[in-house]
Amino acid sequence: MTRRSITKRAAIVAATALVTAGTVTAGVSLAGPEPAKKPSEKQIAALFDHWNAALRTGDADTVADLYAKDAVLLPTVSNKVRTDRAGIVDYFEHFLRNKPAGKKVKTVVDVLDGNSAIDTGVYEFTLTDPKSGAQRVVEARYTYAYEKRNGVWKIVNHHSSAMPEG
Repeated sequence: MTRRSITKRAAIVAATALVTAGTVTAGVSLAGPEPAKKPSEKQIAALFDHWNAALRTGDADTVADLYAKDAVLLPTVSNKVRTDRAGIVDYFEHFLRNKPAGKKVKTVVDVLDGNSAIDTGVYEFTLTDPKSGAQRVVEARYTYAYEKRNGVWKIVNHHSSAMPEG
């Protein structure tokens, strides 16, 4: 080997080592904390059961506690978009007077990652008129967008609308 080829080869080895070290260092620094473990679809679907149980308490604050501070609620039986806790509590104070009992008819869960998921489908509510006691069933489409915040699953967006054919 000539002196020139030895120098060239040494430069290539040094450059390769430098690039490799930089890549490893960057990979470690960019990785950050370990990502949260993804929940199962069943775990996300069960969040509705928790929400439905909160409805049965009859307490609007208990229901509103399941929503994030910055949540958006597009409710089933109101034309008003609710974008803060006070609005969400107000909606449920009125909705809960009808003693809603919900059940899912169809659900499709999409777990996005360890901290976010979407539950979409169709549910129905049996509502009881507080004056007459008459019951009616309202079938609606729904979407819940969930985020895990400080280790707790919160509803960040909830859209519910009566079925157009119903």
